[in-house]
Amino acid sequence: MTRQGSEPRRWQQEADRLAQASIERGDPTSWFEELYAAGESGEVTMAWDHDDPQPLLAAWSREHGVRGEGRRAVVVGCGLGADAEHVASLGFETTAFDLSPTAIRTARRRHPDTQVVYLTADLFDLPQDWHRAFDLVVDVYTVQALPRDLRDRTVGAIADLVAPGGTLVAVQGVLQPDDDGSGPPWLLTAEDVSLFASHGLSEVEVVADGSLTDYPCWRAVLTR
Repeated sequence: MTRQGSEPRRWQQEADRLAQASIERGDPTSWFEELYAAGESGEVTMAWDHDDPQPLLAAWSREHGVRGEGRRAVVVGCGLGADAEHVASLGFETTAFDLSPTAIRTARRRHPDTQVVYLTADLFDLPQDWHRAFDLVVDVYTVQALPRDLRDRTVGAIADLVAPGGTLVAVQGVLQPDDDGSGPPWLLTAEDVSLFASHGLSEVEVVADGSLTDYPCWRAVLTR
């Protein structure tokens, strides 16, 4: 716990430390729960703590007048639920999952009247009936949060959720020329983004935009 009168550490620095330690012990995903638990206890500020949806996701839904009545959506690595709540507000029957039980518990507590089904689940071990089952799949920052040697597997698992005729919206940070890519986070090149198309999806748009976020991000929209 934080000492009385002291300020909690910033979560970004703690995320780097926990991620590196997790990788060194051969478990590159356990740090998510450790980080959220540290936020819940007050040791660090809460990770990815925001009430509004990711700006590029919100802009996409607004620009295209997206409505989801009668359709299913899933939000990958949903964290505290802001993106999932936005998707549900568009009318989608929305499922949102995260590997961290603490994140899911916090999301449910923060949204007591939610229509979203929040679940603890592992992207690499999802229910069989989720295979190509969702009309809209949203992923914000999950790919960049995992090491590069898991990139194709991560992208493939996300793409596998997209139903025939469905849409994937993926928002990920743009790897800059002065970044050696060693992470964390492991930001994406244009070639990385194109991996989604290698898993049976077709690109509708891929844009890099830094006007709405702290650093430039890809917004990739693909369909099956």
